[in-house]
Amino acid sequence: MGFPMAGHLAGRFETRVWNRTASVSAAHARRYGSRACADLLEAAQAEVIVTCLPTSQEVAEVLGMMEGRLSAGQLVIDCTSGDPQRSQEIASGLAERGVGFVDAPVSGGTAGASSGRLSVMAGGSPEDFGRAVQVLESFAAKIVHVGPVGAGHAVKAVNNMLLAVALWSAGEGLSALAAAGVDLGRALEVINASSGRSNATENLVGQRVLSREFPLTFKLGLLSKDAGIALDLARRQGLASPLFAAADAMLRVAKQQLGPDVDHSAALQVLESWSGITLR
Repeated sequence: MGFPMAGHLAGRFETRVWNRTASVSAAHARRYGSRACADLLEAAQAEVIVTCLPTSQEVAEVLGMMEGRLSAGQLVIDCTSGDPQRSQEIASGLAERGVGFVDAPVSGGTAGASSGRLSVMAGGSPEDFGRAVQVLESFAAKIVHVGPVGAGHAVKAVNNMLLAVALWSAGEGLSALAAAGVDLGRALEVINASSGRSNATENLVGQRVLSREFPLTFKLGLLSKDAGIALDLARRQGLASPLFAAADAMLRVAKQQLGPDVDHSAALQVLESWSGITLR
């Protein structure tokens, strides 16, 4: 997702790009007219630094490598689906050097990134958010300031946990219908026009599970990571979250059996193996 997001940035701002794989940066420069950075320290000189990485651990590592070049007045916008608590720690360290931080995870998948129509849930001070908006507008259609640093990552994690719960419950429901001899395509037609519809039933089950295609748009390992963050968030608040716990456990099993790099919709293959019913 970061590749097309940075492409939209290059359409509005002078943009430097860096990737751990140099050929990716070079390809981006050729396609979008950005400036490929030979090393990370060159990218660190930008007024606004946008990160889009797998986890907060990688964000901390990249910013740590930039540490000697960061200076007061810069702003870091982290579009990673990260950990709220770790983001607060990162922001605190940056603030000591006068560098602002906004956690701004995105939703909308690769299609939304390509079209520049992502949704952003942002956490940070009002001042830092105000600076970040003009950058985020390059690739997002909806931008909401949801609270202080960490709030964006908290909302993103809960959003993806709700996706996981909906996906798994849809799989269980359709398994029951299949066992009862119901045509699943027709059942989905009714469900998607009724109160039981969700993103999972409208965009995942019919187009991926029933078709048996499972195109890779969002990795199962990343959904499992986000669900774990949501469960940890609830537990830190002392809340009972039985559905969160069940979904987290199922995703961990699916990741173990299928591997982390399959599409998240493929998780229902584990449910199929348990029930002996293939959803078609």
